[in-house]
Amino acid sequence: MIETSIIPSYDFDKLTGWRLNLPAYIEPGTRVLCLYRVSTGKQLYHTDDNEPDIPMQRVRCREFCERMGWTLVCELQEEGISGHKVRAERRDKVQLIKGYAKQGKFDILLVFMFDRIGRISDETPFVVEWLIANNIRVWSALEGEQRIETHTDRLTNYIRYWQADGESQKISARTSNSMGVLTQEGCFTGGLCAYGYQYVKLGRTNRRKQEVFDLAICEEEAFVVRLIFRLAADEGYGAQRIANHLNAKGIKNRSGKNWHPASIQGMLKNILYTGILRSGESRSEVQEHLRIIDDKTFVTVQEMLAARSRKQEAIRSKPLNTRGKSLLAGNIFCGHCGARLCITTSGKGRRRQDGTDVVRMRYTCQTKSRTHGECDGQTGYTVEKLDAMIDSIIRGIFSRVRSLNRKDVVNACVDNDLNAKKVFLRKVQKDYEKAEKDLQRLKSEIVNALTGASAFSPELLNNVIEEQSQRCEELRAALNKAEKEYAESDSQLEVRSQQYDDLLEWSAAYETASVSAKKVIVARMIERVDVYRGYQLKLKLNISVEQFLVSLENIKTPEQSFTA
Repeated sequence: MIETSIIPSYDFDKLTGWRLNLPAYIEPGTRVLCLYRVSTGKQLYHTDDNEPDIPMQRVRCREFCERMGWTLVCELQEEGISGHKVRAERRDKVQLIKGYAKQGKFDILLVFMFDRIGRISDETPFVVEWLIANNIRVWSALEGEQRIETHTDRLTNYIRYWQADGESQKISARTSNSMGVLTQEGCFTGGLCAYGYQYVKLGRTNRRKQEVFDLAICEEEAFVVRLIFRLAADEGYGAQRIANHLNAKGIKNRSGKNWHPASIQGMLKNILYTGILRSGESRSEVQEHLRIIDDKTFVTVQEMLAARSRKQEAIRSKPLNTRGKSLLAGNIFCGHCGARLCITTSGKGRRRQDGTDVVRMRYTCQTKSRTHGECDGQTGYTVEKLDAMIDSIIRGIFSRVRSLNRKDVVNACVDNDLNAKKVFLRKVQKDYEKAEKDLQRLKSEIVNALTGASAFSPELLNNVIEEQSQRCEELRAALNKAEKEYAESDSQLEVRSQQYDDLLEWSAAYETASVSAKKVIVARMIERVDVYRGYQLKLKLNISVEQFLVSLENIKTPEQSFTA
């Protein structure tokens, strides 16, 4: 505690805040409870015993008590509690004060300024009114006593906290704007140091000329970050499985403890790993010196996380997990009833003479196995047989792609896209021109309707013209969009080149990939597989893969064919 020469030394219970050396006699109505509060931990001081303290408010309130002839009986302080963001029901000290008031343990609540009680316009005035209604006088060492005796007093009480609320909003807006500007300029504005980075001082100073920290990559941790994203993007691992993998390998987190799935999930969503600083809604340009993960890998992981979310349960096409030995997971359906097929096993415990366990795996229709609904398809399909068919199709696609010249394939895809856009543009343009002619014809009919020479009434024509005008507006918007897409066709060359490179990359990795990695590759290429009786397949390919295959049909190569 910080004392001055005019303030007696008081001893307080550290846990409850109640004074220990109370005088034998206290004049009625003079028992004071002081409340001190600061909004952030940075505003705190610390005593020689390293205990948090708010000395300025404490000294002023004690001086005021001495001057008024009151007896200080209790001191409570809130350390780093925002009076603007934290409501009274979540503030322990405010609830304690209310409890003590009900028990009649004090007579006066004293604060340095009234906004120490709170800064919420629709709540704090009523907290003050409640205290006064319970025979507690509310005083500020700087602003005097708050009375609630007249209607004007109530209005003054409300206006005071309405102003305090407004000031808090202004401070928050100024702070957010300042932080946002710094972030957009590529400056680190503080906060926890994300795993994979470390604090460094590069000579940058704040407005007070104090040197502040910047971020730099910690290579030892960055290696683990890259491993986490590789397991997610290439192997399809989820947060739980990644955490288990790291823990099994003896790789600990920064605190030397085992990894938790929630930490992994947060890392997988952190855009900072692509070199982009973030503060609220503000984003910086890419800071290459902070990049750990490339954009392509990060986007792949985000798409996988989104596809696995519960919101996408009904239409999910990505594997929910990649632990099993089956090639398909989450994107295989019964062609007869549309239900998703799940993996079932049977035969555990039947060991062969060589000691191996015979386990039969099947893709099973959930309609038949779980809900017992109507479905005229098979109950199940052997995993080994169905996976072999999918594997053959995938290898056929890769073989076809590898056999062709990169330039020929990309150009064929771009030409195919261009032709499709041109056909669509002509169709939309033709529809729009026809709709405009029909609209003009209807408008010319209005004159005949007004003179009685038309078979249609003016009211009917007005309704039809309104509908036709709306259709013209819709077609005009579609035409503008089609023209824009056609004009941007040149950019498709780069897009198709990247997609072709992706196919080649998957092709090279597929041969030696683990089952988990193969699952991810298959999910990227095949959006949906419908299985019918007799193992008849209907495949819905990823749109980019399908466009490539359509384009490949126009490129002739000897002795090469693909059948799906």
